[in-house]
Amino acid sequence: MIAVELRQLEHFVAVAGELSFTRAAHRIHVVQSALSTSVAKLERELGVRLFDRSRQQITLTPAGERFRGHAQGVLRSARSAADSVAEFRGSLSGTVEFGSLISFGPMDVARVLGDFHRAHPFVALRLRLDQSGASAYLGALLEGALDLALVSVPDRRPAQLDLRLMFEEPMTFVCRTDHPAAPRADVGVGELADEDLVGFPPQFGLRRLMDGAFHAAGVQPRTRYEVPAGFAALADLVAHGLGTAFMPACEAARFPDLVAVPLTRPVLWQVYLAAPQAERVSPATAELAAMLQREARG
Repeated sequence: MIAVELRQLEHFVAVAGELSFTRAAHRIHVVQSALSTSVAKLERELGVRLFDRSRQQITLTPAGERFRGHAQGVLRSARSAADSVAEFRGSLSGTVEFGSLISFGPMDVARVLGDFHRAHPFVALRLRLDQSGASAYLGALLEGALDLALVSVPDRRPAQLDLRLMFEEPMTFVCRTDHPAAPRADVGVGELADEDLVGFPPQFGLRRLMDGAFHAAGVQPRTRYEVPAGFAALADLVAHGLGTAFMPACEAARFPDLVAVPLTRPVLWQVYLAAPQAERVSPATAELAAMLQREARG
């Protein structure tokens, strides 16, 4: 009989999700050598190779691909079993893996997370900020690698996930005070085709949103500088004359030295709270989701 430990499954799923022992070790807070040893032991016990290590970047073998889905299912079941008896302990416990955004718009998500931590100290909160953009969160939610996530302008809406609109915020054109558009009451996207734009990488929801607005206006955007960071980095580049940018109104208001010009035809930034369907959500995840939704309504 093969003896496989839950910890080995957790280690395997982490490496399969990151396709990197270094990133996986950092994500689950274990020493990389211990993680490599755990995965190697799992492969010996199963009698198959789960990862192909012959290339510069590791990949899953066909056996690893098949095993991944089953391993995620076992981990979900184990967590559900532990969470099911939380009421008998008088408090919530477990872990909530939460996918974050670079901006929370008008929501005070940090305060909600702090309130949740104080109310439920036995729940471990793990925050994840994916540099490839929040679109990666949908796949992670389907696979069970995430429990809850904020997603910006999702390009797909899997039937297995529950997406609830948290807020929508109008986009603005952000420039220096000496820009020709600065004194205007509004500006059309079609007038900005010649602008050197400072923006996020193409996979980010806000970038896709504005690229779509340009295409709808029949022009191509010219994004000269791609910054996979927060709005402060964009504002700094704009302030130094490297270009102009688009920001939600609530974010643009944080930079009083720049000018935020409304768009003639409004373009709305929409942020959703994404989660698995109710039967797959732990009590701790459901409570955090409810707190975030109350904050959005407020």
